[in-house]
Amino acid sequence: GDEDYGPASENIPGRDVALNGGDEVTSFGSGDTPVQIIDVGGHTNGHIAYYFPKDGLVFCGDALFALGCGKMFEGTPSQFWDSLKRLRALPEDTVVYCAHEYTQSNAKFAMSVEPGNSKLVSRVAEITSKRQSGEPTVPSLLSVEKETNPFLRVDVSDEIQKNVGALSSDSYDVVFGKVRKAKDNFRG
Repeated sequence: GDEDYGPASENIPGRDVALNGGDEVTSFGSGDTPVQIIDVGGHTNGHIAYYFPKDGLVFCGDALFALGCGKMFEGTPSQFWDSLKRLRALPEDTVVYCAHEYTQSNAKFAMSVEPGNSKLVSRVAEITSKRQSGEPTVPSLLSVEKETNPFLRVDVSDEIQKNVGALSSDSYDVVFGKVRKAKDNFRG
């Protein structure tokens, strides 16, 4: 029969199979496609992602969005940054399926912290065009997120670090926390 899968550390009524980061299941009981479970805690403590290595797909819920990431409801900056690094380490051609179409609003924030990123400027123009035509902007490619998503770039972009007031002594998880707080307070 059908089984409901979910994170082991969350209290989810009706969940039949409890999953933890590092687990592997086979196509949720319907085939032989391996599905790797990735711990992406930070949005919530028990957040998990489903990675299909044979297909090059990741379903990451609210951990990572096109040009953004979820709010930090339960997790810590260190936990969330570690989770994003796990997602960022997937192959470049991984197709990222996130839970929401927030790309256009995320683009405004991304431009506020890294306006000098020419790849971001080009992506924002493409996003604007797609949304004006009623086209979706998700899924996205991980390689594109790595070049344009400020939450995946806190350790590679001096411009982002400067624009969120990061100190040279700040660890990258602290810088991530500053970027997340800047997004929380952004009203653009």
